[in-house]
Amino acid sequence: MTRQRFTRAGPRQWAGLGLLAMPTGLLGLDVTVLYLVAPSMAADLSPSATQLLWIMDAYGFLVAGFLVTMGTLGDRIGRRRLLTTGMIAFAAASVFAAFAPTAELLILARALLGVAGATLMPSTLSLISNMFSDARQRAVAIGVWATTFALGMAAGPIVGGSLVDSFWWGAPFLTAVPVALVVLAGARALLPEYAAPSAGRLDLVSVGLSLAAILPVIYAVKHIASDGPGVPALVCAVVGVLAGVVFVRRQRRLSDPLLDVALFGDRAFTVALSVLLIGLVGVGGSMYLVTQYLQLVEGLTPFDAGLWMGPPALAMFAAAIGAPLVARRFRPGSVMGAALGVSLAGYALLATAGLDDEIPVTAGFAFVYLGLGALAALGTDMVVGAVPAARSGSAASMSETVQELGIAIGVALLGSLTTAVYRAQVTVPGGLTPETSGSLADSLNTTVTITESLPPGTVEAAQQAFTSGLNIASLVAGAAIAVATVLCLGMLRHVPRLGEAQNRDTDV
Repeated sequence: MTRQRFTRAGPRQWAGLGLLAMPTGLLGLDVTVLYLVAPSMAADLSPSATQLLWIMDAYGFLVAGFLVTMGTLGDRIGRRRLLTTGMIAFAAASVFAAFAPTAELLILARALLGVAGATLMPSTLSLISNMFSDARQRAVAIGVWATTFALGMAAGPIVGGSLVDSFWWGAPFLTAVPVALVVLAGARALLPEYAAPSAGRLDLVSVGLSLAAILPVIYAVKHIASDGPGVPALVCAVVGVLAGVVFVRRQRRLSDPLLDVALFGDRAFTVALSVLLIGLVGVGGSMYLVTQYLQLVEGLTPFDAGLWMGPPALAMFAAAIGAPLVARRFRPGSVMGAALGVSLAGYALLATAGLDDEIPVTAGFAFVYLGLGALAALGTDMVVGAVPAARSGSAASMSETVQELGIAIGVALLGSLTTAVYRAQVTVPGGLTPETSGSLADSLNTTVTITESLPPGTVEAAQQAFTSGLNIASLVAGAAIAVATVLCLGMLRHVPRLGEAQNRDTDV
């Protein structure tokens, strides 16, 4: 085994980044496109309420559950090999989903999409780590990678709305097929292959324990978001925590663990993961509430709401590309702290928004997304750059798992808080049927479906109650982001400017 220092990336590496951006954007698209598919799909397949919930959630559950396993698997069998295999599986599962004749088969297809998606996320990020060994270039490349995912999420309602209107509910799933063909055609020419030279066999017991730790926690978070705290959620959370404890103990005993828990001894690695978690809690919850506000309060169609999300996506793009450039002159922790400080202005706008305030709300979310851009680029680079190249797949999977968990927690906590405020403030007029009263008191989502059954002014009052919930949730999220800002400025001040740190050696 020899030691080789990679030089600065050239045209082939940047072209390879463009290729990696395609599956990354596709994954972002898949996060939001189903919101446009659900109504027409439900009319065709007639799923029960429980089946519809699993159609929506199966993908996220399996992605989060398998990220750690797939990131480590890529280190062992080769990251390009994992990417191309996962791309084939993702396209096949997408075709299966597009033509699923029953709700049960669509649930299965969504689960398979989740497993396949878990191969794409860490493999793309770890390949970037191999292709861009120069710290400054790697940070810019990660910024492009993070922004592509966000742009995919923003494009989901637009692409989904156009395809559903022009064809049928399954058409948006088929966007994966041309992307897979392009990636498979260009992978060998543009992407390097890398497998850790001394990696051992995959420990299946650790795989099982990781699933037992992550899946129940994700389920508990989503259960709290939809039904509030309860015994099932508590039991799942306890099971997940206990499995996590056993998992960590096993990793410490193994000579070649599924996840190297010693990585958490690196302060930059641990703090960066913590800040990413807090940041994604705020962004995940805010995105959910802002899209709800635009559609339920302002009355925009999903397509138009997607267009309004364009400026925030551009703000994130500017921050994700600009932050690594600024971090060549100032320490990354200071840049991240400053960007998160700017995002506090966005949370302030959201906390003071009222009815007919789509411009302040969109501007506020643009500031929030700007903070995420810098955080995603520099925080992810700290996580991936803190480990040897041989373990970057495992580090990438940790970064992705934390971000998936942050989004789920954000939707659950901030969504539940908004619902609680709504239910406390909404007024139910007399003379309504029990069913209508229950729908009005439950949420704004159910209220807008019974508008014709309500007295004048009732819907506007319900919209105001939801907006008050958005205000309070934004205050809470802003407080959490203030803590993350302090962590960046205080705990990451030792991280040198990009280019000052010695670029990593890579085992070849």
